[in-house]
Order: sequence, then C-alpha cells, then structure tokens
Amino acid sequence: MDFLPEEISQYVEEHSQAEPKVLKELNRETWQKVLQPRMLSGHLQGRVLSMLTKLISPKVILEIGTYTGYSAICMAEGLPEGGKIISIDRNEELEEIQQKYFSKSGYADKIQQIYGNALDEIPKLNEKFDLVFVDADKSNYANYYDLVIEKMNPGGVILSDNVLWSGKVTETPKEKDIDTTALIQYNKKINEDKRVETVLLPIRDGLTITRVK
Repeated sequence: MDFLPEEISQYVEEHSQAEPKVLKELNRETWQKVLQPRMLSGHLQGRVLSMLTKLISPKVILEIGTYTGYSAICMAEGLPEGGKIISIDRNEELEEIQQKYFSKSGYADKIQQIYGNALDEIPKLNEKFDLVFVDADKSNYANYYDLVIEKMNPGGVILSDNVLWSGKVTETPKEKDIDTTALIQYNKKINEDKRVETVLLPIRDGLTITRVK
C-alpha cells in the first residue's frame, strides 16, 4: 500500500539513493517465487531503514519478521564494526533465499537467524537492543513491544511497519478484523506510553519511529 500518487512515489524514488543491485535482485526473485511479495520492504522503505540505521549506529538490532531478508540487509548497511542483527522468523521455508542474499550482500556474518515464534524466542535473548524492527503478525505487535521495551538501551529506537494498514486504522474495524483492531490499539498504546516518544510516518503502509527516553 502506498498513500502517495504514483507519479509522486516515482519522483521520490528517483530522488532518493538508488536501490543496491543485490536488493534489486532480491526484490525481483521475491516477486517471482514467494507468496505475498507485497510484504517486501522495497526500494524507498529499504533506503529509509538503511539511513536510520546509519544515523543510529546500533550495535545490536532485533528484527521481528525476516521474510526474504530485504530489510535485514538494508539495516546491516548501517551496522558499525562488531554490530549484529538478530532476525526472528517462524517460516523456515524461506531460509534458502534468505541465506543466498545475505551471502551475496556480504553481511551474512552480521546476521544471526533464529527460526521460531518470536514470543517464545525474545525472552531467551540476553541482549540489550539499540534498534528493533517489528514487521510480523500484526495481532501481536503490542505483545512484541511489551517484550522488547525492557530490553532497549536508553535512546534506542523501535520501528513498527504497516501501522496504517492500508488506511483501515482510520475506520471502524469489522468484527472479525483482528489485525486492524490490534493495530489501532497498538498505535494508541505506544503514543501514550510515557517511556517513549513516537512519530508515525506515512511511508508506504505506515512506519512508526519510537524512541526510548
């Protein structure tokens, strides 16, 4: 979902950093071979993730939802020497394409892949995070937030993807629309949490930047 007119979106991409070759290849292969390719971060959001990571210079990143690895590679671009990404996903079927492009990108040694339920795996991690990217099942966003907030370093940043949910968050959700209801509650929760400061950006399907005080 993109809320900007097509010609504006095209202009924005043309006047932002070009998509790296390896990510173009991953983008193409994802659309050719993987179900729900719209889940891919894509050119503009990928460059935003890369830029934010370079500005934050995080030593440890937690990614909740790897998909085909596009966003992990983008964030790896901004890792300082010795930095790492821990990326959790329950879908082991995508391991081959993930590892293929982690290797091609040159960042494979900086990305630690964990397969499993993030709700189970996060409590096992003995790490403090400087950056967290949440891009998994929407119904559990609040649960992921509760698990990571106490593991954040002061000044750490939590990025939450798809928080506009094709604009559905501005409407009264249908009774069985669990995801929309969960996102409405999540957006309210993090905006009212006094431990953090939050800004919601209308990038693609909505990206929230939440900074821990």
